[in-house]
Amino acid sequence: MATTTRVRPAALILTPTAEARIAELMGKAPEGAIGVKLSTPRRGCSGLAYSVDYVTEAKPFDERIETPGGTLFVDGGSILYLIGSTMSWVEDDFTAGFVFQNPNAKGECGCGESFTV
Repeated sequence: MATTTRVRPAALILTPTAEARIAELMGKAPEGAIGVKLSTPRRGCSGLAYSVDYVTEAKPFDERIETPGGTLFVDGGSILYLIGSTMSWVEDDFTAGFVFQNPNAKGECGCGESFTV
């Protein structure tokens, strides 16, 4: 009997605007960058914040999400806080940045810079 393996869904959903922004970032990435990495360091009033930076090496427990414009790595220690989230890039007249709809977040600070699970 043959075993079939289904493709595992990505832990994080990227909108087309987020994928386009990753492609733009990788187009002007510093030498040696292999992708961008999303992590959730402890900071802000609520405890955790979203951080996106260039990455030069993959860590063994990082989640890899391949996009048309480059690779998004999700920090292995942050993945449980982010499963099922949607990542978008939003621009308006006054701000631009990645925006997250995170079903795991139980609260956010008033300024929207940090969240708690």
